[in-house]
Amino acid sequence: MHQPQDIDRIADWVIRRGLEGISEPDLLREFCLKCRMVGLDITRALAFIDTLHPVYEGRIFRWRGDGTEEEPVREYGPSGEGAAAESWQRSPFFHLLQTGGEELRRRIGFGEPADFAIIQDMKDAGHTDYVVFVHRFARSGVIGEMDCVSSAWSTRCAQGFSDADLAALRRLVPALALAIKSAALSQIARTLVEVYLGRDAGARVLDGRIQRGVADRIESVLWFSDLRGFTAITDTAPPDEIIPLLNDYADAVITAIRDAGGDVLKLIGDGTLAIFRDDDPAVACAKALKAEFLMRRNVRELNARRAMEARPTTTVYLGLHIGEVFFGNVGSTDRLDFTVVGPAVNETSRIASMCRSVDRPLLVSSAFAAALPPEKRTKLVSVGRFALRGVGRAQDLFTLDPALLSDDAARQTM
Repeated sequence: MHQPQDIDRIADWVIRRGLEGISEPDLLREFCLKCRMVGLDITRALAFIDTLHPVYEGRIFRWRGDGTEEEPVREYGPSGEGAAAESWQRSPFFHLLQTGGEELRRRIGFGEPADFAIIQDMKDAGHTDYVVFVHRFARSGVIGEMDCVSSAWSTRCAQGFSDADLAALRRLVPALALAIKSAALSQIARTLVEVYLGRDAGARVLDGRIQRGVADRIESVLWFSDLRGFTAITDTAPPDEIIPLLNDYADAVITAIRDAGGDVLKLIGDGTLAIFRDDDPAVACAKALKAEFLMRRNVRELNARRAMEARPTTTVYLGLHIGEVFFGNVGSTDRLDFTVVGPAVNETSRIASMCRSVDRPLLVSSAFAAALPPEKRTKLVSVGRFALRGVGRAQDLFTLDPALLSDDAARQTM
């Protein structure tokens, strides 16, 4: 039989662990084990919280004390339509949110109704008592759909939860919910900076590099790409086709960049600015060429699908360059952009724009070509010497041997 001082110690532990930033599944597991050690016989538990994420709606955490392996954390998708909506609307959590309640208990081992599917499942599995809590946030604490922490607790104890057990859960679960919310907010912060700034820039921001003018001088391969004929497409395509088209091609480009080890810094209309870094410039250049290969493959597959659907298709122009840039914060005191700046960035954009003039899908600078190993450099051919707008000196531009651009097997050897 647990004592008040046992519950106080667990509450103190939850606060400390929440401040330390322990992950939600570890927090739930250790919480349940500590409760069992003092005689609060929790057999199964789950907690979930909505989040702010471009793909999934929230995360659910599970624990069970019968030795059965169960996935401790799962990300769930939208619950507003289809089978997911039907399942959600039949749950005790939805019932509490709709009725304004905060707690629901069913002593299913003692004749009380198992009036929700999940509670019937618990009864069928031999559980005797089931308690649900919904801990809501004040309006100022809501982010997106993240407005509460929901949890459920059950036991197979022959007597169910005692009055003291229920009082202990009412005392402890709000503290646990606060620790879960704290961990979820950290997850949201990481997600937002990665989604809007990129992985490397996002990590730098979270490390505290948010002061205006704080920038590193780095050597980097620069990527600038945009869509061929995008203006003409927007003039002729139905308005509701424009955003889906941008999303389709952005996914093809960004996925390739990430898969090859690059970081996307900015989306500018139909354009994409990215960087590739490595201590060895040749490796950084090779990463960029791998991304270009992956992008072309993605775009071919995308175009085949869109053509089957009778939707507009296009291709991608790409300029690659290597040079020194400043990587950091630019802007006003309260509105900053974490990006790359410097003459090399402008030069990359100008190289990409030359693709239209010379009718080539890819152009690379002479500096990029020089940074490649000799065996890869031989795969490039010159397209001529050009004076780029806004760039002080003319330079040779190169493209991949046209035979290679259409030969995936040969490209994979690069």
